[in-house]
Parts: sequence; C-alpha cells; structure tokens
Amino acid sequence: MITVTSPLLPPLDEFSNLLKEIWDSKWITNNGDFHKRLEKELAAYLKVPYLSLFTNGTLPLITALQALRISGEVITTPYSFVATTHALWWNGIKPVFVDVDPSNCGIDPSKIEAAITPKTTAIMPVHCYGKPCDIKGIQEIADKYGLKVIYDAAHAFGVEINGESILNAGDISTLSFHATKVYNTVEGGAMVVHDEQTKKRIDYLKNFGFAGETEVVAPGINSKMDEIRAAYGLLTLREVDKAIAARNQVAIRYRKTLRNVEGITFFEDMPGVRHNYSYFPIFVDADKFGMTRDQLYERMKANGVLSRRYFYPLISEFSTYRGLPSAVKENLPVAHRLADSVLCLPMHHGLTEVEIEQVLKFFCK
Repeated sequence: MITVTSPLLPPLDEFSNLLKEIWDSKWITNNGDFHKRLEKELAAYLKVPYLSLFTNGTLPLITALQALRISGEVITTPYSFVATTHALWWNGIKPVFVDVDPSNCGIDPSKIEAAITPKTTAIMPVHCYGKPCDIKGIQEIADKYGLKVIYDAAHAFGVEINGESILNAGDISTLSFHATKVYNTVEGGAMVVHDEQTKKRIDYLKNFGFAGETEVVAPGINSKMDEIRAAYGLLTLREVDKAIAARNQVAIRYRKTLRNVEGITFFEDMPGVRHNYSYFPIFVDADKFGMTRDQLYERMKANGVLSRRYFYPLISEFSTYRGLPSAVKENLPVAHRLADSVLCLPMHHGLTEVEIEQVLKFFCK
C-alpha cells in the first residue's frame, strides 16, 4: 500500500540518547531544556522573532483568538481542515465564509469587503497546501477596516517569499506539527508572534494563565509541549531540509508526466517562493479526463495507492456550519468546484521511483 503521507522520523539511536537525558533529569514537561531549545531553534530556522510551542496545532488557533480578544464575526475560508473553523466556534465566534482564489486555494481578497459587517473583528485565512495567500491584499483590507489577521499556517512550515517567512504576515500565525506534516513532533504546534510582550501573554495562556507560582492573570488552558516531543522535534528539524528536497523531486516527477494528461491540472511553483511541497493536489476535469475524481480515487485505492480528497467536503457543508447564511453554495462557487475535483496524490520524502511510477500509471492511457 502506497500511503498519501509518511512521517519524518528522527534516527532512533539519537532519539534514544535524548530520552536517556530526559530520564536522568526527571524533567518531562513544564518548559524544560528541550522545550526551550526547540523554541529557539525553530524561531531561527523559520526566520521569525518569537515562537511559542503547543501540544497540537488546534490549540494555538484557539489561543490566538483569546490573546487578541477576538469576538463577534471572523471572515474565513470554507476550503480548509475543520480545525480552522472549530477554533472560532469554541471561542463563541461566528464564522463568515467567503470564496477562495483558484490560483492558490486561499481566501480571495476581492470577496472579503462585501462580507464585513459592524460585528467583524478579524480575518482568518489559510495558506492552503503551503501556498501563500495574497498576504498584501488581505492586509490592505484589514488595515482599512481595523481588523486583526490570524493566519492558519498549518501547511506552511518553512515557506518563504523572496527570503522572508510568510509566518511574519498578519498579527499571528499558527503551525501544526502533526505527524502528517512536512515537519512533525508526532503531535504538536506553534504560534508565531511579533513582540516579546505578546509571547509572554501566550505563554501564560497555554499554562493555565499562571504568571508566577501564585498569580493567575487570565483563564488559560493547558497546551504545553512536553520534553519528549520537544526532543523528537529537535532531531527532525535536522532532517527537514533533506525531506523537503526529496518532496521537491517527487513534485518534479509528477509534473513532468501530468503536464501531458488532458483533464488534469495542478499547481506550478510560484516565482520567488520557497515551497515545502507539503501536498500535491491535482484537479480532475471528468469530461476531459474520462472519469470523475471519485472514480479515480476508488480505482487507485483498489490497486493499493491511497490518495485523499483534501478538502472535501467543504467545512461549510458539515452539519455544524451549513445553516450559516454565508455557507450557501451560491456564495462559494469556486470553493465547491475545487472541492469536487481535488485529489491529493501521495507526497512524502520516502517515496521511491517505483512507487512514483505506480502512482503515475493511473494517468497513462
């Protein structure tokens, strides 16, 4: 079975050595040495000023909304993983969906202004598949209306535009370090902020609101990363550049073959962008290709190749959200078209040439 993804694992002997250090120290959580080292090393690697580690990728989203005191309505995308919108719901915030840009699957800035109401307090875009949103266009609208911008950058580890990390855009960016991501700590996540004071507030919020042994300054939660996963993350950080390079080679092979297949489209690399090749989505035109996306998905699955219809269905189609006025299909034509035709092919650092050929044989007539 060829899986759609595979985790980046550290060398087991090196991980065992770090586990021995943790066992000897008897310090397994609560801002230990490995936690501190990983925050510093990730901030340096990602070219960001301040980074706070979390135990998963959803809690930074929830906490970012708390930290910026967001309320009322937030404009966001239906074309994402459900955690994006769940974070709003858990904070008692009403999601307002707008359509996406087909060139990057991110929120379409030209659709934002019409969705702004007196209750709008923020915009929550997603760098879908690690492809940068229109950062400039989104920020111009946010500045015009006095809105905060929180980026769900779960897919965007290491992505840069002209040497600048896209994680520096907006007020806050959040990351996921889930096992399926380019860089992982098994489970984990992080928040990127611009100043030391905000970093301090975030660190309070993720530790029950404690600002000292006897002082609680906010109704925080427990979302700290432990020492074991921090140690794991230090080791995978050493491997991630090699993994991204391997993913790039897979993308090159896919594109070389698929450019000649009628009815199949995909994204090319964007000029000036350092991509991380986190996913390889294709879009199937059934009339031109000769079968639907779902027929292709089932055929591949039956023959031992797992792909994923990512993102399908749209968040706006789930029962929790479909009753929202902004969730109506007529409001989201591009997002629906993409969701009904997308298929993410296997993409990870461990794919062999034989496995790549097995994937591509489904497109050779």
